[in-house]
Amino acid sequence: MKQITLVCAAGMSTSMLVQKMKKAAEAQNLEVEIRATSESSFKEYADKTDVLLIGPQVGYLEGDFKAKYEPQGIKVSVINTMDYGMMNGEKVLADALAL
Repeated sequence: MKQITLVCAAGMSTSMLVQKMKKAAEAQNLEVEIRATSESSFKEYADKTDVLLIGPQVGYLEGDFKAKYEPQGIKVSVINTMDYGMMNGEKVLADALAL
């Protein structure tokens, strides 16, 4: 089972996107666990994360997160701004699974 964690400033705006991603995963019969958290709380989920998606509003953290977590086998990427703004859960999920 893939475990995907979305990170944003407070973990609030990504919560809506997580719900849409979960619906898309259900529709495709995919076994994934998806959660949202704030960037300051991510370390609590690092051992339960295969893919870390960063909200565009905190995209400046990408370099730090890649340096710290990619050596641990966690794929790190910033969510496409347009997909985030449109809350396109299906596309964000597909992007995450393609990493």
